[in-house]
Amino acid sequence: DGNEALQQALAEPPRLLILDIMLPGLDGLSICAEVKNAYGDDAPPVIITSARGQKTHLLEGKQAGADAYIVKPFSPRDLLETVDALIR
Repeated sequence: DGNEALQQALAEPPRLLILDIMLPGLDGLSICAEVKNAYGDDAPPVIITSARGQKTHLLEGKQAGADAYIVKPFSPRDLLETVDALIR
């Protein structure tokens, strides 16, 4: 649930967020923007995952503050490499 995810992320800063765009309640892009706004320079990295892979969707992710955008389907290796690159 997007609303619960946002509440938890604001209550205790996560080391990394992996969000799908399509969530019940609040969508992943909105959560990303809220977390980035709330934490500013100390915001955790955010990975957005989505089946939406057009340029406009990637731009929406960037505008929301996402550090990475992975288009579904993706391999577990791709996700792990992205996570590793962001938390180093």
